Amino acid sequence: MFTGIVEELGEVVAKEELADAARFRVRGPLVTSDASHGDSIAVNGVCLTVVEVLADGSFTADVMKETLDRSSLAKIDVGSRVNLERAAALGSRLGGHLVQGHVDGTGHVISRTPSENWTVVRIALPDNVSRYVVTKGSITVDGVSLTVSSLGGEKESEYFEISLIPTTLEMTTLGKAEVGTPVNLEVDVIAKYVERLNAASG
Repeated sequence: MFTGIVEELGEVVAKEELADAARFRVRGPLVTSDASHGDSIAVNGVCLTVVEVLADGSFTADVMKETLDRSSLAKIDVGSRVNLERAAALGSRLGGHLVQGHVDGTGHVISRTPSENWTVVRIALPDNVSRYVVTKGSITVDGVSLTVSSLGGEKESEYFEISLIPTTLEMTTLGKAEVGTPVNLEVDVIAKYVERLNAASG
């Protein structure tokens, strides 16, 4: 489990295509400082299992085809910057919201509107995700816990907007996300549980 508070901007230093998978090597000295084989690290919001920790502060992880198909990881390459977060420790402060690291779908940046104090980013909503997204609710975008400021489009289901403060722009990949950039989306898990309970009782 994660919190959606990015600890470090990492860099993809190697990518190897495997049969029905890909192996990434990501440099992140902070998140690897206490990491070991089998630990979980979220990379752009995708929970990956550490295969090996190297002396240069990088780690390797294998990404299965299903994850590549469901997330934007297939589109990142050597040199790409990525958001990194270690799994939350029991008893640690929950700064964002409960994040599983299981991507529900991918959206893309439609527009960016900067102002003096923040930047409003509009992101397209895939059909399978839109019903779980509500104004003032939580959503994870590339591993970053954010609050939905507004919804728009037909039946308020085509896009959502988030307001990014300078700290978020500086410390995450969202600061460089241009129009058209794909992003991983994970909705609040509580919304999915509520839907499941309603279906079971109905």
